[in-house]
Amino acid sequence: MKLLNNEVVRLNMTQAYGISVETVLTSIGTHPQYKGITILSSYSPKHFAGGDWNEGGACSRNVMPIGAGELVENKDTNKAMHEAQVMGFNNAIKKKKNKSKLRLMDITQAFEYRRDGHPVRYDNPTKLTQLGPAEKTKPEDCLHWCMPGPIDTWNQFMLQILIDEIKGNRSMVDLPIPNNVVMSDKEEMSESSSEVPTSLNSPVDGSEGKDVKDLSDVPVVNENGGSGKPVDPQVPSGSSSSSADENVETTHQTLSNDTNSHVSLSTTHSEDEDVAKPALGSSNVTEISVVPETNDSTPSSTDSKSGSNPASSHLPNDASSGSVNTGCDLYHGSWFYDPLGPQYTNNTCPVITQMQNCQGNGRPDKEYENWRWKPLQCDLPRFDAWKFLELMRGKTIAFIGDSVARNHMEAMLCILWQVETPRNRGNKKMQRYYFKSTNTFVVRIWSSWLVKQTSEAFDYAPEGVAKLHLDAPDDRLMDVIPQFDVIVFSSGHWFAKQSVYILNNEIVGGQLWWPDKSKDMKINNIEAFGISVETILTALATHPNYTGIAIVRSFSPDHYEGGAWNTGGSCTGKVRPLAAGERVENGFTNIMHQKQVMGFNRAIKKLTNKSKLKLMDITEAFEYRHDGHPGPYRSPDPNKQTKRGPDGRPPPQDCLHWCMPGPVDTWNEFVLKILRREYEDTKNSSS
Repeated sequence: MKLLNNEVVRLNMTQAYGISVETVLTSIGTHPQYKGITILSSYSPKHFAGGDWNEGGACSRNVMPIGAGELVENKDTNKAMHEAQVMGFNNAIKKKKNKSKLRLMDITQAFEYRRDGHPVRYDNPTKLTQLGPAEKTKPEDCLHWCMPGPIDTWNQFMLQILIDEIKGNRSMVDLPIPNNVVMSDKEEMSESSSEVPTSLNSPVDGSEGKDVKDLSDVPVVNENGGSGKPVDPQVPSGSSSSSADENVETTHQTLSNDTNSHVSLSTTHSEDEDVAKPALGSSNVTEISVVPETNDSTPSSTDSKSGSNPASSHLPNDASSGSVNTGCDLYHGSWFYDPLGPQYTNNTCPVITQMQNCQGNGRPDKEYENWRWKPLQCDLPRFDAWKFLELMRGKTIAFIGDSVARNHMEAMLCILWQVETPRNRGNKKMQRYYFKSTNTFVVRIWSSWLVKQTSEAFDYAPEGVAKLHLDAPDDRLMDVIPQFDVIVFSSGHWFAKQSVYILNNEIVGGQLWWPDKSKDMKINNIEAFGISVETILTALATHPNYTGIAIVRSFSPDHYEGGAWNTGGSCTGKVRPLAAGERVENGFTNIMHQKQVMGFNRAIKKLTNKSKLKLMDITEAFEYRHDGHPGPYRSPDPNKQTKRGPDGRPPPQDCLHWCMPGPVDTWNEFVLKILRREYEDTKNSSS
């Protein structure tokens, strides 16, 4: 029986519920002394199949979220109750008179996918999990939520709402919203929608043995110029890389996976409210801006739409040149503090090289993990592991280059590891991780300079000194490059090491080697770097069998102050990014970046195949991240020196590689954005 205005009225359950919501919220919105925030969590869906809670309904045997396209709406309960609730919310909004704020935390549609998150029959110590009499099953709980489980996402939503309110960046406004499921605007959905793909819920049986590329014979260049186990010789950073005992073939420990679907939170936005709406999971508590700097002499990143990019574009705007017709300049913007923090920790990722395990090595501060990048003209969503694996279904991504390439690859593996534990398919020649759900490989190949390297005597250069044939690509790579769908190149820092430069079969220069001081070198290490970039990319762009995407990550800046890596340089005590105006330009970094981009642009002009070359121009943005390096925290040794000695000299430092988690995770957000532009835009334009 329902009473309304002191009369018995004919209302069904749904109508009565909507009125009750309106009643309590109106009381709050008109209370003369209430000024707080009221968050209404929308109707929590239940998942009783075959009957209601008291009619034998069940949700057992559900172990993963519902896949995209599989959702069957429960119109009788979930949808109807949700619509009545939202209508009551909207009616109360119109009656609000005080200074309180009403917020709708609209979780219903997202959680309709989470049939796997209920206690089922595990609601008491007796665990009645077996079928009862033939006509019915034991009682099940398909309404409440396991803990820990999907319900923890509600607190993430709530925290973001409170952050937005307290800091003034309101992503939810108390204006009437449609009386149905409220979805984010089209742009936000296209970037952050992460319904669990159907295919990830149903891995292809036997996929491991089907269409899996055989990369077991891919050779890897080691520091002696030969092939063998992929070790990372010491990079001129003051920090040694992986040891020769790197366990490429060892199966890593299995971690518990969080399979929660990352469905975006519905929000509303007032058209007359002149406040930018941050993406869910980010809060512009503090921002450090990187504005474009005009430099007419420097060529430009082709994955940027800004004409004032530090490398201004002179390239044709078509797919063959690697340019992108959609999106914005990703590489000018600001660093903002995100209280949600990273998507993994040093304890949840088993593949972090110890020297980049800053927390495991005793670094006392953690704020450097929380700063995320926000482009000026658009959003850069958090890395979506499921989305990446789905985009890379049946494909291989290869990280090729130096130890910074390893740093980058491990950061990607750490995030992917949170949703699926890969199989280690590596061998003595290379690292390979296989994700069975989507038949995806993540590969790393060592190549110090990306060009042909020999060690035997050449002309007057003796045996033992590395000889770089600047006009020849690393021939150990070219035979296998067609097997890679996406390649991420990393190079540059090894050009500070001793080497001899050979061009057109003639010695033209060297680094830390030049026996005849009476003769001028034709090519120094900076010029050699630019030529090497042009050589490897031209080989790729003209390879008759390569049709993939090659991403050149621009020169990764180091932050040694007061000296170089081997002369007392230091980054100790840096706990926050540099603020706008604080950046001190590094002349070496600038010229290396300029030569790299120049080599990139020259290769673009020679492109003859269907491959696509992309420049991921991270250099300027990452010059602000002096806080993101291991510094003295390079090992777990409790007796390591972390402060300056009595003579004022700093301890040994690594101010080149990046802590994990840390700023390096932004590189994978860039990679995913580039791939989404290519794969999704290409698919949309062809349909």
